[in-house]
Amino acid sequence: MSFSFLNEMQLALPDSLAGTARFKAINKMIAYHISWQQEAQSNLKQLLSEMKNFGALDMDFGGPGSNGKIWYRIYGDTSPKEDDRSLAYDEVTSMLLSVLTNEQKVLLFNEKYLVFSLSMKFEEGKNEHRFRGSVYYESNTLVANFRRINEKLLPLKALGYPEIIYKRLNLQYEKSGLYLMTGITGSGKTYSLDTIIDMNNRKNKALIIIIDDPIEYMHQSEQCIIRHREIGKDIKNYEQATEQVLTLDPDIIVVGEMRNKQVVANVLEAADTGYKVFSTLHTSSAIESIKRIVSEFPQEEQDRIRFRLADILKVIVSQKLVPDKFGKLVLCKEILSVDASVQAAIRNNNLNEIYQMMIEGKKIGMLTLEQDLYTNYIAGKISRESALNHANNKKRLKHLFKYSI
Repeated sequence: MSFSFLNEMQLALPDSLAGTARFKAINKMIAYHISWQQEAQSNLKQLLSEMKNFGALDMDFGGPGSNGKIWYRIYGDTSPKEDDRSLAYDEVTSMLLSVLTNEQKVLLFNEKYLVFSLSMKFEEGKNEHRFRGSVYYESNTLVANFRRINEKLLPLKALGYPEIIYKRLNLQYEKSGLYLMTGITGSGKTYSLDTIIDMNNRKNKALIIIIDDPIEYMHQSEQCIIRHREIGKDIKNYEQATEQVLTLDPDIIVVGEMRNKQVVANVLEAADTGYKVFSTLHTSSAIESIKRIVSEFPQEEQDRIRFRLADILKVIVSQKLVPDKFGKLVLCKEILSVDASVQAAIRNNNLNEIYQMMIEGKKIGMLTLEQDLYTNYIAGKISRESALNHANNKKRLKHLFKYSI
């Protein structure tokens, strides 16, 4: 890429200066030379614009692992941009520091990791585009990942939820309880959760408070007032945010992630108090999600937590993005809709019974991941191999394949 100021900058930096000390020195230089800062920011803007135009979900660059290249994730596959462009480490540092606030730089240098939101306008008169940035250290260099945040949300029904689940997610039909959106990183759970918020925003008259790190999609208040509280900008941490939210008179609380025991405890308290609470977990199935919540607490508290969870848990949607036959991705999901039988299984710690309940629970909107994978396979959307690769219960899916033509 070769910034115009790179040679001058590197001549002023001793070769022995490395890591955080070098980053701080570069930060002082671009703060002093405003034109350098503007050029660095302009180059990052160009990369983000190209990322959008390529249709990439993620962009990675910097550090030895990138080999000087820009890497893009498109429909699940990550590969480098094939051109002559090569990014020097100091160029990467300059670009990243050019868009961070002083507070964010302090966090980055202290923690060696930072997640933040970034808005960029590529054309005058057009809307800003939003990205989630992650900056971290690799071999004493700065490395970046940027994820593109979708500008538009699909209608909730386009995600293929059964009508009964659609109603359960709607404040109009259920006023309280815990609703979980789960999946591994990159499974689209945040997008699905934003789609649920959007539906409630258009269908109800209420106050919705969103707590996340960072805030990705910015909702415009429609029928609802929507408050966005970003960790690090508007509130110190998840623990404080989930404690305070109960005093703010919300109808719906959205917690971006249940990261630790205290946040989990606060979320359970909010749902138990009578609020409708949505949150996410990095788990690959409904049963694993229940186990994860209970395991956050000491052994002597787990029976009490199971009873409490049985009372407040309403719906778990666990999803995966599966490569289809046409080079794109298909949303496949598992849905647990809690009824009296599921509640009893949670209270009695008979979680293995829940999978069979999901198999037989179509009438109340339940679905196993294997059933959805099989449906997409029969429809000709995904291959048998792809379905098996993404199944949680391969034995069950192979059994379903026996009924296919």
